[in-house]
Amino acid sequence: MAEKNVGGRDRLVRGILAVLLTVVAVNTLRNGRRKTGLLALVGALGFGFNAATCFCGTNKALGIDTTADE
Repeated sequence: MAEKNVGGRDRLVRGILAVLLTVVAVNTLRNGRRKTGLLALVGALGFGFNAATCFCGTNKALGIDTTADE
């Protein structure tokens, strides 16, 4: 398993963004706007994965570690 590089407020914000993007995805898909809904869903899955696993590939590539915020 990869080392953790997402923590504290960063993890909380990513979790909130995942929930908000899920709501956007559901609403836009219901209204027939498939492209917007699918993009929001992909974003929700990405932020949700980051929040759940405490790992972000972009953070790793950029050398960012927010676990010290905990």
